[in-house]
Amino acid sequence: MAIASTVLLSSSFRSLPSPPIPNPSKGDRAFARYNQNLFYNKFLHIRRFPSRENSCSNRRFTLFASMVGRKAMRRETVIPDPDYRIPAVLLGLAGVLVYKDNLLSDAPVGLLGLLLLFQTTRVRFVFDEEALEVKVGDQLQESGENVFVGGKNRWKYSTFVNWELWWPEFPILVYFKETQTKPEGQVHFFPVIFNGKQLYDVMVERAGPSKTSGPKQSS
Repeated sequence: MAIASTVLLSSSFRSLPSPPIPNPSKGDRAFARYNQNLFYNKFLHIRRFPSRENSCSNRRFTLFASMVGRKAMRRETVIPDPDYRIPAVLLGLAGVLVYKDNLLSDAPVGLLGLLLLFQTTRVRFVFDEEALEVKVGDQLQESGENVFVGGKNRWKYSTFVNWELWWPEFPILVYFKETQTKPEGQVHFFPVIFNGKQLYDVMVERAGPSKTSGPKQSS
């Protein structure tokens, strides 16, 4: 009986005629309610189908969010700390040579130690988003043209063919070969007057792992 009543009610509901449009000339309130319902239905239709302006705004917001996300993923600039061990060793060796009255060998060793000491205070390796650049001074000014091979002292990581760090326990020289200066490859040598561990880590991250040298990875 309950099921039959439900079916009858639903059938009678479907068969109900559409309500007539009120006549505004009669001055009743039904016409006002009809206009309110009509406005409400149009509002739902607008919300259900957004306009072109809303779609453009959504696309602009998506593009902005994507740009912010890419910017957040950018790698930070890394500048290894200066390391005075090599100049200190050279100047100490020069002192030993002076003590042993070996002035002929003392002069070049002492001069090299003083030169590296001066360079340690001013030269910096700057690893930015896309390249390694040699800069000088506290304000990190450009170092100008390379005195040996020409061109700026700035090389993109994508042009690195190989690099080496001699020697892992007490790094003295860093070597790398790049194809930016010459298509066939240009070799560079620099004394390690920077923190060797920091230098190694950032070189691995930006230029890829070295083929033969570098600190052994701890297991």
